[in-house]
Amino acid sequence: MIRSGFRAKGNIQYSIFNLLFSNKVGLGAGFDKNAKYLNELEALGFGFVEIGTVTPLPQAGNDKPRLFRLPKDKALINRMGFNNDGVEVITERLRKFKIQNSKFKIIIGGNIGKNKITPNEDAWKDYEKCFIALHPYVDYFVVNVSSPNTPGLRELQEKDSLRRILGQLIIKNEELKIKRPVLLKIAPDLTMEQLDDVIELALEIKLDGLVAANTTISRDKLKTPGSRLKIIGSGGVSGAPLKNRSTEIIKHIHQKTKGQIPIIASGGIFTGADANEKINAGASLVQVWTGFIYEGPAIVKRICKQLKG
Repeated sequence: MIRSGFRAKGNIQYSIFNLLFSNKVGLGAGFDKNAKYLNELEALGFGFVEIGTVTPLPQAGNDKPRLFRLPKDKALINRMGFNNDGVEVITERLRKFKIQNSKFKIIIGGNIGKNKITPNEDAWKDYEKCFIALHPYVDYFVVNVSSPNTPGLRELQEKDSLRRILGQLIIKNEELKIKRPVLLKIAPDLTMEQLDDVIELALEIKLDGLVAANTTISRDKLKTPGSRLKIIGSGGVSGAPLKNRSTEIIKHIHQKTKGQIPIIASGGIFTGADANEKINAGASLVQVWTGFIYEGPAIVKRICKQLKG
């Protein structure tokens, strides 16, 4: 009953990464961190769901409160801190889910990260552990080095650090019978020079795609009073304030690579018009998160109805 009410209508399947998506609208990582609600999210019409961020060891995350609404900005601030059950528990949950739902069609992405206690020089080991454990149970991977809520994590976006992490995953991927697409999620706060470094590396190692973009640490042009922001404190901003920067990054990547690197768009997508803007800029798929919170459970159906590409 729920499925029939929320499922997007029309021939809207889309194929990329050698995967067939039921539609182009997915749910970004950070919502179903522990892969507990895949049935429910599929029933709401999502074409794909990205679980995680998953780390090798369980993490409690940062102290609460750690998620805040900014209604005047149609935004959220979060500093969750990669709270999750750990790769062992999540892998077992996915294994049981696959057995019990053998006809399940939704695409599952695995967003992976490092534990807070792991030093950056050993970060590649955490990503590799998650990659190997989740590999049989997810359809694609997203490497998260761009969350602002794990101290020092964004330093891993530097070219040499990225090369070590991504290069190791690509080597492991080649050793396995089934190859999973490997994507990188980038921060919107990168300079254009840093972004070009990421693009250059992505082309060099033949990365399967980029996710643009994560939350921003910027507080520029927010309508929420400064006094309120000061009380909230640190964290990444998502939602409408990210919309223009996300589109700018997507357009730059698409033009710089002549469309060679597929892009999943994330940031400020609330309507079909927002999604079309990302696709026109060069994105292949879109993800919602904050839009889902503000627009409600029918967001996928409404966006798909307006999608032009």
